[in-house]
Amino acid sequence: MQLSHSRPVASACFDDPNLVASAGLVPVMKLAEDAGLRRLADERLTVPTDKGANAGLKLASLVGGMVAGADSIDDMAVLRHGGMDRVFDACYAPSTLGSFLRKFTFGHVRQLDAVASRVLGNLAASTPLLDGIGNDVLVDVDDTIIEVHGHAKQGAGFGYSGVRGLNALLGTVTAAGQAPVIAAQRLRKGSTCSPRGAARLVADTLAAVTRLRQRADAGAGAPGRVLLRADSAFYNSAVVTTAVAAGAEVSVTVRLDKRVKAAIAAIGEDAWVTIQYTDAVFDEQAQRWISVAEVAETPYIAFASKKKSERVTGRLVVRRIPDLDPKAAPGQASLFQAWRFHAFFTTTPAETADTTVADKTHRGHAIIENVNADLKSSALAHMPSGSFSANSAWLVCAVLAFNLTRAAATSAGGDLTRATTPTIRRTLINIPARVASSARRLHLHLPQRWPWQDAWTALFARAYPPPAATTT
Repeated sequence: MQLSHSRPVASACFDDPNLVASAGLVPVMKLAEDAGLRRLADERLTVPTDKGANAGLKLASLVGGMVAGADSIDDMAVLRHGGMDRVFDACYAPSTLGSFLRKFTFGHVRQLDAVASRVLGNLAASTPLLDGIGNDVLVDVDDTIIEVHGHAKQGAGFGYSGVRGLNALLGTVTAAGQAPVIAAQRLRKGSTCSPRGAARLVADTLAAVTRLRQRADAGAGAPGRVLLRADSAFYNSAVVTTAVAAGAEVSVTVRLDKRVKAAIAAIGEDAWVTIQYTDAVFDEQAQRWISVAEVAETPYIAFASKKKSERVTGRLVVRRIPDLDPKAAPGQASLFQAWRFHAFFTTTPAETADTTVADKTHRGHAIIENVNADLKSSALAHMPSGSFSANSAWLVCAVLAFNLTRAAATSAGGDLTRATTPTIRRTLINIPARVASSARRLHLHLPQRWPWQDAWTALFARAYPPPAATTT
């Protein structure tokens, strides 16, 4: 494409009071309103002084700004342009929202956690966000470092990544065929170890799954299994026993300590099975995968050194890959094949998932890394305040915005059901529209031939269903 030569652009000015840049906020914030975002915040948040007045409206402003792309308090000014004040009431100034956040304490953050949990349940009940929650469910737990700058950030420190920042711990829930949503979150100081407080977050996440299933009314049949996946940082008795006590199965990477190495060494050579892995090729004639990776398993009792009530019986599934030594001299053959081993502990019965299925399922844990990256490329690009509690509240708002965009995408349907936040924002949220009024109602005029018009229309119909037909 090129600029028009027949009618070149002569000027540009910001003078239209009836334009909005993010028309997708209209159906999205209607979904939030129907899910009780404002009502729940007004009922549960007790932020003191006049800064905490109208908590529901201020929380909705923060979430709406994040949905539109704001990643700092100053960016909340995106809500105050053109015809936004015609479409929305109480679009607060960034300074007002910043003062609101800075009044939060730890107790207020926990109140906000309760709001986020209930909003998720309401979204799941009113949209296809978690269709299939009654079937098998995957729960993933992981933490990530959010880099911060400046010396006034409370709780900032150098953690395992060597980056100065704050540590966010997340618990995600993935139903069959759906993208993950975030069911629990915690902000921790940057120098904390990964498993600190993880057992509590696991308990909260699994409790949220139970509530979501009750809301979904899965029917008379027994609900599917719940599988908790985590990496080796969360391999401890507190996390595993908490999950097992809640009725979940676990699939957790283990550290290669002496006991695990001894268990791997005891696996017979004939027990190893080739699996589909990187660069694997399927042999049609032999009906098997030709791959360098192999997998095997052995019975295993986790935490055998603990007291009897903390021991967990399951399987140790081991994947081995040839260890190609780059330092070997050209043409120099090895006396024996060297392997790199990756092991995880699972309580899933072999009848439910055999060795290869269990390995493939466990490798799907990497999906939570996409959630971490998604958050850090949008609302969590910055931790906006020097106050740790304000940043904790900002994390919960970011989670609310994340789940809300997922609800919008599933309502729109099609390929967007598994899209990332930038894609959802580009196709459904940040659409220019002209605001017009007729018969005391507002009408949005959107661009003609918008490529995702059908998806946007489906989202709008979900938020504003047509009136039911009346019979005479």
